[in-house]
Amino acid sequence: MLHKDSVEALDDQTASLQSYIRSSEKQKALYRRTLFVVSISQIFGGAGLAAGVTVGALLAQQMLGTDAFAGIPSALFTLGSAGAALFVGRLSQRYGRRIGLTAGFMIGGLGAIGVIIGAIINSIFLLFTSLLVYGAGTATNLQARYAGTDLANSKQRATAISITMVFTTFGAVAGPNLVNVMGNFALSVGVPSLAGPFILAAAAYILAGVVLFLMLRPDPLVIARMIVATNQEPSDNAHFTATENTDKRGIIVGATIMVLTQIVMVAIMTMTPVHMRHHGHGLGAVGLVIGFHIGAMYLPSLVTGILVDKLGRTAMAITSGTTLLLAGLIAAFAPGDSMVILVIALSLLGLGWNFGLISGTALIVDSTAISTRAKTQGTVDVLIALSGAVGGALSGMVVAGSSYTALSIAGAVLSLLLIPIVIWIGRNQTKFNKRKNY
Repeated sequence: MLHKDSVEALDDQTASLQSYIRSSEKQKALYRRTLFVVSISQIFGGAGLAAGVTVGALLAQQMLGTDAFAGIPSALFTLGSAGAALFVGRLSQRYGRRIGLTAGFMIGGLGAIGVIIGAIINSIFLLFTSLLVYGAGTATNLQARYAGTDLANSKQRATAISITMVFTTFGAVAGPNLVNVMGNFALSVGVPSLAGPFILAAAAYILAGVVLFLMLRPDPLVIARMIVATNQEPSDNAHFTATENTDKRGIIVGATIMVLTQIVMVAIMTMTPVHMRHHGHGLGAVGLVIGFHIGAMYLPSLVTGILVDKLGRTAMAITSGTTLLLAGLIAAFAPGDSMVILVIALSLLGLGWNFGLISGTALIVDSTAISTRAKTQGTVDVLIALSGAVGGALSGMVVAGSSYTALSIAGAVLSLLLIPIVIWIGRNQTKFNKRKNY
């Protein structure tokens, strides 16, 4: 009897999933629900990733007693995010977005707990190991942007990416501005103050995982695969259509855009808190500048997504390069005691990254087949994370050997390279599906 009930329940579940294949209205409803659920998780995820960005370098500086290795935490959690991106991408490919994203956030939460313990017992080894694990949250937070595109049509993809990123802003901006609050809380429970933001990160990542596990049903990637697997011609009023073709050039273009913008952004961002502390700024001021930076990384996303869908991927990638160039030059020549100019520089740095990430991500989605999409997206995010790790690791060494000004100028020059590269590759790009949005 129990076996019969189980079979009937399975049949009901299969029938429920099958109902999405032909119903344009059900596809639209699931698309909107997926955006809502992912956006809620991104609020928590944004708060989690902000901890490492804001105080990671300062915690290492305090425990090591030198600036030379202050970029190592950024390098470690971005390196950890590289492995996690591959893991989450492959897990999502096999079991769906729900399982992959939930696992990634939970692992990131465990990493944050490890950072707290490492700070309490003053263990550099545990701190660095935990930062690697903590990187899983960063990777998952980025991978979540793809979930909103699984059931988006070709004119909605960049906008779908941008909606989830906008909600990341709420947590990402709140996180740095809670540095002092969490620091005081940490001290009250016997934890070093700089480890306080990681208490917030642990709770935020775990909550993000819980939200996705409970609410991301049915899984949008599973439904998208089922629609494509029917091998039937879509009706004129279908909401979602997909292709099994892969455009390798499009993947190369999208990955190039995101890798270059990531290197520039991470390198300058990582050393800004250390630069500010050397000029007498307190933790509150550091948190404010980083808060503006992270806000600029995510808050403009809704407008950016519309622009990417309307003006095209290449046009917005070039805009990304010019914006990052301006950010690097302003940061290089800003007086160290001028918080206002540093806010402007770091805001432009975040905005340039935003343009690059959304235009590059949209290209990746345009260019991948649904049957291999999650795995390909995970692989591309590995490259993004590794480029961030290189930028973070080298940034401390450049500043220790030269100056913050030299680092910022180097970032500006590197961002300038984005423009000819994108134009050159784009000139040889076969118009994928003859879309005008490239």
